[in-house]
Parts: sequence; C-alpha cells; structure tokens
Amino acid sequence: MSEYQSLAQLVMARLDELGQISQSPDYLDRRYLTAEHQQANRLVATWMSEAGMITWQDAAGNLWGRLESSVPDAPRFIIGSHLDTVPNGGKYDGMLGVIAPVAIVQMLQGTQFPLPFHLDIVGFGDEEGTRFGSTLLGSRALTGQWPDAWSKLKDENGLSLPDALRSFGLDFDNVKQADITASRPLGYLELHIEQGPVLENANLPVGVVTAISGARRFNIDVTGMAGHAGTVPMNMRLDALAATSEMILAVESQARTHGVVATVGKIENRPNGVNVISGSTRFSLDIRSEDDNHRDAVLEQIMQQFNQIAARRKLTLHVEQTHSAGAVQCDHRLQSILKTAIGECGIPTFSLPSGAGHDAMAMALMCPVAMMFLRCDKGISHHPAESILTEDVAVALAALHATIKHLAN
Repeated sequence: MSEYQSLAQLVMARLDELGQISQSPDYLDRRYLTAEHQQANRLVATWMSEAGMITWQDAAGNLWGRLESSVPDAPRFIIGSHLDTVPNGGKYDGMLGVIAPVAIVQMLQGTQFPLPFHLDIVGFGDEEGTRFGSTLLGSRALTGQWPDAWSKLKDENGLSLPDALRSFGLDFDNVKQADITASRPLGYLELHIEQGPVLENANLPVGVVTAISGARRFNIDVTGMAGHAGTVPMNMRLDALAATSEMILAVESQARTHGVVATVGKIENRPNGVNVISGSTRFSLDIRSEDDNHRDAVLEQIMQQFNQIAARRKLTLHVEQTHSAGAVQCDHRLQSILKTAIGECGIPTFSLPSGAGHDAMAMALMCPVAMMFLRCDKGISHHPAESILTEDVAVALAALHATIKHLAN
C-alpha cells in the first residue's frame, strides 16, 4: 500500500492547488464557464498530459484526458466527476473523482499495463448548477440532453448561457457536438466523497453505491387570514403558520416511519409581524429515495395529511412541483467488480445509497454506471470544513487500480 500512499499525497497536494482557483478571494467558488473554470481545465490538462494522456476540451467545456488503447477500434470506459464548486464550497467534492484517476493513469503508464479499451477521464464543467440554476449541464451534454430552452438560462448578473459559452470560446448551437452516445461507452465510474456520515460511523474508508436517490421538490402555499395578535380569539383564528408547523412535523414523522429522507428547508411567512397572526406561508418540500415508487407512496401520505390539516383548520392549500428526478440504480456487474477490488485491498465491503445527485445520473442514460464513496469528516460537504484523510485516498486509489485491472480482464 506504500506506493498508493505516496500517490495519495500527490493527489492531496493537487487538490490543494486546484482548491486555490476561485472567483472569490475569501472562499472557494468556481462556477461553470468562468475564467476560473478555464484556469482549472488548463491545470488539470497539464497533469493529464504529464500522465501521458491525450487531452481535449469538448463543445460543452468539459475537460477530457485519454489513455489510448493499442487495440484498433477500441471502445471507451469513462471515469470522472466535476470540477465546479458551490459558493463557499470544499475542495474535494467532485475534484477528487477527477484527480485520483489521473494519478492511477500515471501508475498504469509506468507498468505498461495493456488496456482493451480507451480509458477516458472527464472533468465535467457543471454539476452543481450554481451559475445557471439547472444541474448536470456538463454531463447532460454528453448524452445529447441539451434542450433549446436552455438558451434562456441566465446567471445572477443577467448573462445568458449562450453568451457565457461565447466568452469561453464555445457556441451554444455547437454543444450537440459533445454528444458521445454514438460511441456507446462500456461504462462510467465515479469516485466521490460521501457527503454524509454513514461510512465514518461504520469506520470504513470507502463504500460501494447501490443507487442514487430520485428527488421531488415542491413549493407549498398555505393561506389563512392575518389578524391582530391580541384581539382574535384562539378558536377563531385561521393561522397559516400554526398549520404549517403541523405539516412540517408530519413530513418528519412520515419520513422517519417509512424510511425516506424528506426536508423542509425553506419557509416564508406573511405578514411576519411580531403582533400579527400569520396570514400565509410558503415552504419547500424535498423528498428522496432510491426507490421512486416507495418515495411517491410516502409523498402521497404526506399530501393527504397536508390536506387534512388544511381542511380541519379551514385554510387553503396550493401545491406546486418544482423538480422531479428519477432514482438511478447502479450497475450490478460494476458494483460486483468494485466490491471485489475493495476486498482485495483488505477492506470490508459496504454498500450504501447516495442521497445526493451526481453526474452518474446523467451518464446512466447511455451506459452502465457505478460509484465509489470515500469517507469524509463528519459527513460535511459544500462547506470549507470539507475534509478527507490521505490514507483513505490511498485505499481508494488501490481499489481504483484493481477495478481497472478487473475491467481489462
């Protein structure tokens, strides 16, 4: 494992260097199609070239590196993740899954290990959706999922997606050239920090992802009647906030009872005065599960409770869905190979679902996908306190190396 330990130190040093590229002097913030995105692509391309890879940037701004196979007309196998961050983010989310496999390619070059496929590493330009509000722009371009309606997307400064592409040296109308569905990739593998505490609680460095949870999101509007806090009797109030509190507790109760995750993360109250009964509220609901049917069944029960609470309190309820994404099941064969590889490293195999979305969700539209999670400190992510251990990275590198060997055989 010592060879992987020194390689892990290289990976950590590169992640530190990449983490300095930010559009803010105060925290890490690197968004799609910015000058900092371009700078990150150039830096990672340098490391890819040093590892002996051919590099290029596609029509959507994704960075590629290829370790070519000597086999004529060889297919491609893809490993990757994203290079963008959320504002005030961490330096491992996404970037680990690009930098670690580049280090493995460097090792493969030294051993002259023959591959029956091209090994492609991709650094996606946009996974987080922070700049234009629509996630997975980079990986969805690979699958041909690039709607014309995205030409209307704008960032917080009013700059449109086509204009941002143009300033990056690209063209919105040419993004379809990034589509690789015709090449029929053999598969896609993504190494990513867990962004949760499960592996840490299990005292394990890595785990195999079974599925990526599907999510549905809603805005819920509750309308009652505002009134004076001192003059309206308790039994005559149409208090939207009191009803909303009941609804929020119902969400928590149903999620705990039925084994899904559901969150009310945002709430607005009107008039929001210290001496005024709440007249209306709006709150968000995010509900997720690796089983879409189960998620939707629990959601139906939650909505029934919402309606019952509103009816009992004589309030008006309006529900608007704002997002829907189906769950993605990871490929059983690739999961099996990952488990074998991890076991060969002397690590107990452990499976877990992903509650967060990843580029693998888009890639699953065209090929089998798998993910390996790496333990992160206290499960913290999307935060400067995001932290991983060098020795865990060494385990992940060893498992990646073994996985590539098994795929080749």
